[in-house]
Amino acid sequence: MKIWVDADACPVVIKEIIFRAAKRTSTHTMLVANQHIRVPPSPFIKSIQVASGFDVADDEIVARMSAGDLVITADIPLAAEVVEKGGHALNPRGELYTTENIKARLNMRDFMDTMRGSGIQTGGPKEMNQSERQAFANALDRMLAQQLKSD
Repeated sequence: MKIWVDADACPVVIKEIIFRAAKRTSTHTMLVANQHIRVPPSPFIKSIQVASGFDVADDEIVARMSAGDLVITADIPLAAEVVEKGGHALNPRGELYTTENIKARLNMRDFMDTMRGSGIQTGGPKEMNQSERQAFANALDRMLAQQLKSD
């Protein structure tokens, strides 16, 4: 299993958790972004800079990932593509997207997008708190532990 990170909007604190986990478990991790992303020196952690543009990084991740890989993203359409391709998608707040919940998440996202398009102020996501960071770290650890058991 590889870890793919939709890195443009991924919070720094989440990247740091990912870096520590990748080093600890020797899991190959690739950060994909429209801009240069600094990564710590490690044979397991690399970054790819893609051209600017709508969904360019998302498309790169989907093209390169394999079934069973883990993608870290808050982008629900990207998560849907990952799940459809047989991958695992985890958002930075620790929620695992699955075949059972992704359609509902897409519907809610589309509904909120329609509301914003009609001029209704919906606000952005709330600031990430310590319990959400911990939930992410725990979910990531569970995913990596499952992978280590199956190897």
